[in-house]
Formats: sequence, C-alpha cells, structure tokens
Amino acid sequence: MKKIEAIIKPFKLEDVKDALVKEGIEGMTVSEVKGYGRQQGHSELYRGAEYVVEFIPKVKIEIVVSNEYYLEKALTAIKENAKTGKIGDGKIFVSDITKTIRIRTDEEDADAL
Repeated sequence: MKKIEAIIKPFKLEDVKDALVKEGIEGMTVSEVKGYGRQQGHSELYRGAEYVVEFIPKVKIEIVVSNEYYLEKALTAIKENAKTGKIGDGKIFVSDITKTIRIRTDEEDADAL
C-alpha cells in the first residue's frame, strides 16, 4: 500500500478530484494548508500599502492506494490535472503504508480501503 500526498493550487482541486474519481479512486482527505517553495512568497498591494505574503494558500490531498496499478493511475491523474506550467504548481510525495485498519469493522490493510 502507498500513501500519496499532493500539494496543489486550490483552484485545481475539482479537476484533480474528478480525474481521480474517473480512475476509480474515490477516497481522499483534503486539507487547506499554507507554505512556500521556490516562489518564496510575494508582495501584494492593499489600500495603497504593500505587504508581503510569505505563505501561499495551497490544498493538500492525501490518498492511500492498495497497489501499483492505482498508484500509477493516481499519480498520472494528479500530474495531468494539477499542472498549470507556472511556478507553484506543487509537489507529490509517495510513501509506504505498513498497516491500515478500518475502525468500524476491524478490516485490515487492502480490505480496509
């Protein structure tokens, strides 16, 4: 089992979600997060005053998939639908999951997904 964490631009969330559902990947957790990478924040003008926005609003999607087939489907869906070609498109992280338990039924691992 693999866990995918994707940090993307907020306005791309619906496109990514729709693409994942189309591939048969329906369970996900979404969080509103803030951060920065190479873009290092930016300056904005508000009522004539300039201020620095150090942390950029992003969305974090977390998905656990049972096998390599769904891993590749999910990665492709995220990459193709989150990409704008501009700085700040985000990152995808993949890590191993060693144990999963569905609390309600005590199902484990792939059965718990």
